[in-house]
Amino acid sequence: MKHLQYLVVVIFVLMITNESSAQQRHLGLGMMIGEPTGISAKLWTSSINAFDFGLGWSLYNDNNDISRNRVHFHMDYLWHSFGAIRSTERFPLYYGLGGRFNGGPDNESSLAVRGVFGIAWLPNRTPIDIFLELAPSLNLIPSTGFGIDAAIGIRYFF
Repeated sequence: MKHLQYLVVVIFVLMITNESSAQQRHLGLGMMIGEPTGISAKLWTSSINAFDFGLGWSLYNDNNDISRNRVHFHMDYLWHSFGAIRSTERFPLYYGLGGRFNGGPDNESSLAVRGVFGIAWLPNRTPIDIFLELAPSLNLIPSTGFGIDAAIGIRYFF
């Protein structure tokens, strides 16, 4: 709980001290919590497109219903719709396509194609974004199947 308090303080300090928006700066780094939990990065390539990266760990249940951790990496290409929600703040809806790799000791590695759907909040005067996303996936290796990832996160843009 103490770490959460520090995070909230850091976010408010960043919001107060900087008046540049996230989209004007091209690279954002932060964290995401959910499935997966770990580090998140975003690289804007235009005013509406960006690459999204995630590196963390993912929970996995095998056939014996035993939970195990494994490494998760994903990369997506995103399109943002800034006009979908009218507000004085910027709340773009976004969607995209990408890939996901899961692997780790004692687990089979998996490779999947994923779609991404989400919403972000880009405060006008602060170089951060806060996001919520869902990513349905189609596993290709070692066998086919469907899965879904979901995460909430925050990134600071440099």
